Amino acid sequence: MQAFWKRFSKDRVAVFGVLVIILAVLAAALAPVIAPYDPSEQFFDGLTLEGAPLPPNERFWFGTDTNGRDQLSRLLYGARTSLVIGLVANGIAVAIGTLLGVIAGYARGFLGATIMRFTDLMMAFPPLLLAIALAAILKPGLWIVIVVIALVNWVQIARVIYTETTSLAEREYIEAARALGASTPRIVLRHLIPHLVPTIIVYATLGIATTVLLEAMLSFLGRGVQPPTPAWGMMIFESQSYFLNAPWLVFIPGAAILIVALAFNLAGDGLRDALDPTQRGRR
Repeated sequence: MQAFWKRFSKDRVAVFGVLVIILAVLAAALAPVIAPYDPSEQFFDGLTLEGAPLPPNERFWFGTDTNGRDQLSRLLYGARTSLVIGLVANGIAVAIGTLLGVIAGYARGFLGATIMRFTDLMMAFPPLLLAIALAAILKPGLWIVIVVIALVNWVQIARVIYTETTSLAEREYIEAARALGASTPRIVLRHLIPHLVPTIIVYATLGIATTVLLEAMLSFLGRGVQPPTPAWGMMIFESQSYFLNAPWLVFIPGAAILIVALAFNLAGDGLRDALDPTQRGRR
């Protein structure tokens, strides 16, 4: 563990990504404390006389939106929505992908082939189109978005875990455990999963960035979290018609999505290099 932290701390880009993630999580967790206003409060003086949003000023640091609501407050509360979806949906996706990948890689035969052909079938569909289709069938909402994203994002980790499990299942210590009469659950939990943990951690971190982006795209297309719940993608969706007259309404939440997604990618790359030094330099 000490060697891991030593390698990871030398990667300044990855450390920067972790610091950005920590700041984003703190901002989301402390949103009720640090947000200057209620994210749903519509201010009488939050619009110009012509009914246009206010630009950034001393009272509203990030300006107001099309309904006269404080953009900074909505951005902070939107971080809670986006990060919760990113963490929970990606956690479910990693759990599903790991379970199916381990079963297919260790059992092989008809069961393994069936699971992997289903995985290949799911990979044939573009994730965004599949997510839109599922979201259109189900009623949009926070937990529905989480389930939809989880059902879309598990296939990549399943394929990776399957490949590594297949390789590990042929190792001598696995054969020795079978020869000694160890049960399948014991072999999987004691001998396979510990070797898969680095891969799971890396893909869990990288997957959060993908999940945050997918949630933003669904919200932008109107199939994600529904108003009045603030979400970064929904903020862009609601303000797209004001892009020329009030560009801050699009640029600020767009920059937040970009920064958070980039931070998780940088942290994931750093974790990969620290956990598996042979992969260093292959970014």
